[in-house]
Amino acid sequence: MKVDVLLGLQWGDEGKGKVVDVLTPGYDLVTRFQGGPNAGHTLEFEGQKYVLRSIPSGIFQGDKLNIIGNGVVLDPALFKAEVEALEASGHPLTKRLKISKKAHLILPTHRLLDQAYESAKGAGKIGTTGKGIGPTYTDKVSRNGVRVGDILHNFEEKYNTAIKRHKDLLTQYDFDYDLATLEKDWFEGIECIKKFELIDSEHVVNNAIKAEKKVLAEGAQGTMLDVDFGSYPFVTSSNTICAGACTGLGIAPRNIGEVYGIFKAYCTRVGSGPFPTELFDETGDLMRKNGNEFGSVTGRPRRCGWVDLVALKYAIMINGVTQLIMMKSDVMDAFETIKACVAYKINDVITEEFPYSIEGDIEPVYAELPGWQTDMTKMQSEDEFPEEFNAYLNFLEEELEVPIKIVSVGPDRAQTILR
Repeated sequence: MKVDVLLGLQWGDEGKGKVVDVLTPGYDLVTRFQGGPNAGHTLEFEGQKYVLRSIPSGIFQGDKLNIIGNGVVLDPALFKAEVEALEASGHPLTKRLKISKKAHLILPTHRLLDQAYESAKGAGKIGTTGKGIGPTYTDKVSRNGVRVGDILHNFEEKYNTAIKRHKDLLTQYDFDYDLATLEKDWFEGIECIKKFELIDSEHVVNNAIKAEKKVLAEGAQGTMLDVDFGSYPFVTSSNTICAGACTGLGIAPRNIGEVYGIFKAYCTRVGSGPFPTELFDETGDLMRKNGNEFGSVTGRPRRCGWVDLVALKYAIMINGVTQLIMMKSDVMDAFETIKACVAYKINDVITEEFPYSIEGDIEPVYAELPGWQTDMTKMQSEDEFPEEFNAYLNFLEEELEVPIKIVSVGPDRAQTILR
């Protein structure tokens, strides 16, 4: 049995959590393969709203095993808060969730370093969430990291060595901090982690594959934030693309099956960085309002713009996407005309290929389609779709050359239409 991969094709916030929750009944095992608590996956069902930061979005389907993979970076304090919130809502986790020993820990000083580095950049800020993600991945790559498995072996020495090194780095910045308060919450989080089974996740996942069990790999952020192929340097610190599932779980490329690519019917971005189709007018404001475009973890307002097919085609190519899932279709209900960027104009040259850099003078070339101006939130099947919406779907499928198999018409689990 192959591992199916679900990931975002834009700058994150595409609605991956909702789709994982919808698809989970068809799987035996749901795994998170990269990212950290800077990525909030929002789910709504039965009148409740949940925001998951590190825990896979299959956790609400009680008979399914969920794994935090080795590619994830885990903040014990935030993990504890997430666990307690879910358990208070009636969702016990200890039998449903296991954690890879090879996942790296976000230390209290990683958060401090993240904030110090970002502050020192001044006008050149990346727009980090300040959760310590970048410094943790930096320590991982430089072979200075502390892993979840270290909790079980010589932990105090490894922790203190890392903290000392971070304190030395912090002396280079004019930065006041209270480490003792952060450490209190952090060590309470460590005790919370100890309640869960810590596993060699690569063996568990590969044994599941051998046993013909169905595995779903859940990514965080989006393709355009990938550290190699995103809009560098305004990216996250991990590989958010399909290949990241192989390294983030320890599975061979030949074991990848379906690749679900998720995108919004428009585009959003949080923080700094280039955004060719960004709107600075009433249209962009209406997208933000109708789509409730504010970060589920940070609360930051998201920048909004028309869908970018140049970037989408690039993301589909990089990931080998086999099925598309379009989110927030209902947000576009209000518009008389829908635009889609089909090419870039760079120095008077038209191109449909995503360039090395999208900073600078890039003019989007738009195709225009009639809007449907119909409330889609109550629709339950594609038979109810307006003619103009079907035309929009057909246009996208022709441009992207991949079928759109799922359409979301609202935030709730039930507002999901299979095609």
